[in-house]
Amino acid sequence: MTITTPSDPAAVAVELERLRGTMETGFARVDGSLALLVQQGKQTDRQLSDHEARLDTLERSRWPLPSVAALVAVTGLTLTLWQLAAK
Repeated sequence: MTITTPSDPAAVAVELERLRGTMETGFARVDGSLALLVQQGKQTDRQLSDHEARLDTLERSRWPLPSVAALVAVTGLTLTLWQLAAK
C-alpha cells in the first residue's frame, strides 16, 4: 500500500477543506449529543428531587400509625387486666 502525495497545492487545499467540513460536522453532532445528555441529566435530577419530596411527605404522614397501634395494644392490655382483677 503506497501513499501518494498530490503535487498540486490546490488539491491539498480542497482535501483540507473537505476534512475541515467533516470535522465540523462531527463536532456539531457530538455537541448535540452532549446537549441532549445534559438535558436528560437535568430531567433526571428534577424527577429524583420530586420523588424525594413525595417520599418525605409519605413518611411524615405515616408516623402516627405505629403510635396508634401501640396505644390500642396498651388499652386492650389494661382492659384485660382490669377485667381479670374484677373477677
